[in-house]
Amino acid sequence: MSQQTYGVRRLGRWTPYVVLCGSVLMASAPVHAFKITEPAPGAKLAAGETVTAHVDLGNDIGIVKVRYYWYRELDETLVQQDETDSGPSKSGAKISMDKFLQKDSVVGGSVVSLPVLVSTGDMDPAFGGALKVPADAIGPMRLLAVADISRGRLGTRTVFDEIAVNAEPKAELQAIDFETDKPLLLGREGQSATYGQVDVLGKIFELPIVGDFADGVSRPLTAPSSGTTYHSSNDKVIQVLPDGMLKIVGNGKTVLTVKNRGKEASLDVHVAVGDEPNEPPLAVAGADRTVKSGAKVELNGLGSRDPEGEALFYTWSQVRGAKVPLLDLNMPKASFLAPSVSEPKLFRFRLRVTDKKGADSMPAFVDVTVEP
Repeated sequence: MSQQTYGVRRLGRWTPYVVLCGSVLMASAPVHAFKITEPAPGAKLAAGETVTAHVDLGNDIGIVKVRYYWYRELDETLVQQDETDSGPSKSGAKISMDKFLQKDSVVGGSVVSLPVLVSTGDMDPAFGGALKVPADAIGPMRLLAVADISRGRLGTRTVFDEIAVNAEPKAELQAIDFETDKPLLLGREGQSATYGQVDVLGKIFELPIVGDFADGVSRPLTAPSSGTTYHSSNDKVIQVLPDGMLKIVGNGKTVLTVKNRGKEASLDVHVAVGDEPNEPPLAVAGADRTVKSGAKVELNGLGSRDPEGEALFYTWSQVRGAKVPLLDLNMPKASFLAPSVSEPKLFRFRLRVTDKKGADSMPAFVDVTVEP
């Protein structure tokens, strides 16, 4: 590699600098982004325990407060709403756990998530504090920290970091229960409103399951990530799919058995649906991609298809990253504007499609990494 010496005239003197291969050697500081430092990514936490949250502010100047939110592994990311305009207390604003997720039961309505902790720079530790793990947490959890940065007359902007941790209850599991009618009647014999229109072959659904623990807390056990396994005594009636999903494949009776932590429970299921053959559609959310901040990002589900060739209904949702305004949620193509980031950040989106008979697909996912 060739080396040449040049100079810059400063106050009557020449200051040398070196050029290698025609490029000026200049020291550049690495990008230092806002990060959660405690708890550590992948940490094993006890459900209901209080841990201390710490963040590294990085190179972001003007941070006025940091808000913390808990989500389960595949919970939809909601609008990160501040608790009130009154601001946090000196000890850190702690929101009751029954409010940490507010999901709207009205289809199409807005949904918001309230922070479990709001912290400012005059707290100890600065922009962190006592953070309670949800009492009913079990399995993988996401912790999202959103920092509000003041831009003076230009208002505010936000930066975020998100980590995954694992929560495990200290108490023993005492019993497993199905949050549904017993026996469960699907189709012409009657059905639980929990599942909507479960009345066609090919329908895919989840069975809501809870565990009663020795500490008096009921925890959701539907997801296999909580340790639950499923078995159907008659897979010509109900078939067990990955991720704890169940598929109606025929009429008749079956017994669903679930096991978790040495306990088990069984549920009689009677299926009497229309016998018109129907296979569930296939959702295709497109290829993962990397984009730049400010770019318009289009999520493309046009690769989705129905085996019978029927029209499809689309539902897009976000399950990783700080909430972005997602347009055309119920169209084959949804879009959003890539937010400003200080380092590459992951945003994950989920797509499910439904055919005209009401059969849903398994969820499909696509990752969008946004770079500065």
